[in-house]
Amino acid sequence: MPDRARVLLVDDREENLIALEAILSSLDVIPMRARSGEEALKALLSTDFALILLDVRMPGMDGFETAAHIKRRERTRNIPIIFLTVVDSAPDYAFRGYAAGAVDYLTKPFDPWVLRAKVAVFVELYTMNRRLTEQAALLRERLSTELPGGAGADQTSVLAELSRRVVAVEDELRRVRELADKSGDTTVNGAVADLAERVTHLRAGFDALQ
Repeated sequence: MPDRARVLLVDDREENLIALEAILSSLDVIPMRARSGEEALKALLSTDFALILLDVRMPGMDGFETAAHIKRRERTRNIPIIFLTVVDSAPDYAFRGYAAGAVDYLTKPFDPWVLRAKVAVFVELYTMNRRLTEQAALLRERLSTELPGGAGADQTSVLAELSRRVVAVEDELRRVRELADKSGDTTVNGAVADLAERVTHLRAGFDALQ
């Protein structure tokens, strides 16, 4: 059973962290706190996250500077970031957020249902990508070890197992697509399209074996 996805919550105010944890409590995720940009960067050194919810206004290293550091690191540059800030922020904050690499930008007070739906989709994409990577690795391993010198019956068994796994990935992709369509988020839909292309390549590689 794969580990539950982790979501990093970055905010210097305790009440905001409590509110975010409450919003995400119905999702099958592990929320992890960081009270500053520095603390967030430290957490990212040792833990993989599906998503980062990042407050813009923080003392010391603000959200934009934190995001810049995240995007410069090879290990963390592909983690989606949703910026959160108060509604009376400077008018260029949204532009600066997207320029810093955010996938979305929400102003407080935000609709908890909207935030929960967005988090759910990005977590599903993370889980799907992880599973796809595992299946692709298995396919490569079986191709390089068991299939070349194995008996016909063994090859049939291996192909049957791989077929089940590929079908499972395709079924999950359909479910993620439905979630993305409901969200209406163009960024999410773009990520799903990229994932669908990877699944198509996996299917083509498997079909070539039969």
